[in-house]
Amino acid sequence: MFIGLPFAARYTDPWQDDFETRFQALTARRRRIAYYYTEPDNSTFRYRCYNMVQTVNAVAPDTGAAWFCRADGERLGRVADAADVLILGRVRYDTPVVQLVARARAGGARILFDVDDLVCDTRHIELLMNSLNQDTGPAGNWDYWFSYIGRMGAALRLCDGVITTNAFLGQQIARDSGLPVAIVPNYLNREQEAVSRAIVAAKRDGNWARNGRIHVGYFSGSPTHTRDFAIVASSLATLLAEEPRLIVRLVGMLDPHPALAPWRHRIEVHPFTDFLTLQRLVGSTEISLAPLQDNIFTNSKSELKYFEAAAVATLTIASPTFTFRQAIDEGRTGLLANELEWADKIRQAIRMIDDGRYQPVVLAAAESAMARYGSDAQLPAIERAAFGELASLPPLLPAGTRSSLAAPAPDAREE
Repeated sequence: MFIGLPFAARYTDPWQDDFETRFQALTARRRRIAYYYTEPDNSTFRYRCYNMVQTVNAVAPDTGAAWFCRADGERLGRVADAADVLILGRVRYDTPVVQLVARARAGGARILFDVDDLVCDTRHIELLMNSLNQDTGPAGNWDYWFSYIGRMGAALRLCDGVITTNAFLGQQIARDSGLPVAIVPNYLNREQEAVSRAIVAAKRDGNWARNGRIHVGYFSGSPTHTRDFAIVASSLATLLAEEPRLIVRLVGMLDPHPALAPWRHRIEVHPFTDFLTLQRLVGSTEISLAPLQDNIFTNSKSELKYFEAAAVATLTIASPTFTFRQAIDEGRTGLLANELEWADKIRQAIRMIDDGRYQPVVLAAAESAMARYGSDAQLPAIERAAFGELASLPPLLPAGTRSSLAAPAPDAREE
């Protein structure tokens, strides 16, 4: 574990502005983008609304942006009247959403739907439930997911186009909905950038000081990653037996796998935490694991587990899904591991720590992450999605074959 890193400051959610402050930010400039999300949270809202608003208001010379939510109530009418573009962030169909869209459209606004997962078409529900380790026996679970995804799909169909995180997911949504799709990736906000730079500087200034243990981390945002973590659990048990320095660090909503039961004394469990404390936890960890199953749902997921670890100069080993292959330069900025390679790739990472090859790789990853996933760099994609011509994505995958999932076109990198 890396030591001597800066402690995170006392955390408060940065999305505390009242309605009038947010509305003033929306209307301060010539062009206006309003984001609507049901209720602010530390996950999708942060990535897909808060971060976007922060970027636009910090960088764009003639565009203002603000986020709004259901709690704003009747004042949302003012938002609908003022906005040039209204972006619905992963909302589900209901009367307030319908009324907001109708009023904004009556005023001439473009209506877009932003979504970061394959959760807008009921044809994918069985795959989603299996991927998330949901119990497919009780009728109530099916009722929940058909309601959740059916209502989200209905809200999407109110819109003129869709914004999503990567080209693979974009192609799936375009096929399912027939709507044009634009890509704005997930990325770091300015608070994350500042904390991450301080962590990397502390590592370098402290000559990469460590406590002698090697921490391998899995950072789970929800309890639905059981099947993903199971991919690496047996390999971790094997490595715990052969490498006495190894500690497994689990952060978030995840129970340790039964294969790890004999090694409970070498497993750290941390609760779900805020996104800045998380950066410090990731930064003190030598190796971050990002295993994913291989199917259409998981290939649609973004690469945030890579770039958030890369930003703090921590090595990522990830499954070779679409976005991880696009993000990670194998051996130069991280490592990719198929289901049979996890133990060997973790051993390779340990050798890199021991022989000095680790530092150049994680520093290259940090530089790449800040350049590609930094806040200011996303403005062109945001403005293109909001104001550009609504057009179909270029072809990426032939219809639905597994071989096409495994090998997307080499030039199909998202912007």
